[in-house]
Amino acid sequence: MLHCFVIDDSEIIRKYTRLIFENLGFRVSEADSAVAAMERLRSEEPDYILVDWRLPDTNSIELIEKIRALPAKKSPCIIYNVTENEPLEIQRALARGADTFLLKPYNRQIIETKLQEIRAAA
Repeated sequence: MLHCFVIDDSEIIRKYTRLIFENLGFRVSEADSAVAAMERLRSEEPDYILVDWRLPDTNSIELIEKIRALPAKKSPCIIYNVTENEPLEIQRALARGADTFLLKPYNRQIIETKLQEIRAAA
């Protein structure tokens, strides 16, 4: 079973995203902060990690770099979740380790399309 890890300070976004991915057959973990995420990622190796572009306790791009620096058997696909289409911010995230980005708000169809794009690119 594929595993998705959602990092977002909004409980509503985490629950909504969990529902979408669980309905797609994923196991889902979540964290509300960078600190909580890094603790869990020391023992979990998800296939996909969704990182919110604004977290209260760290710069999200720095978090992406820290995730990439973790020792892992496999390299997760990191999806940078943004609320605004800011090309320079997205470009920075991609240059620092994100694989792709996803514009909020999203729904199941958008998630399915994004996953198909990721699989096609692999």
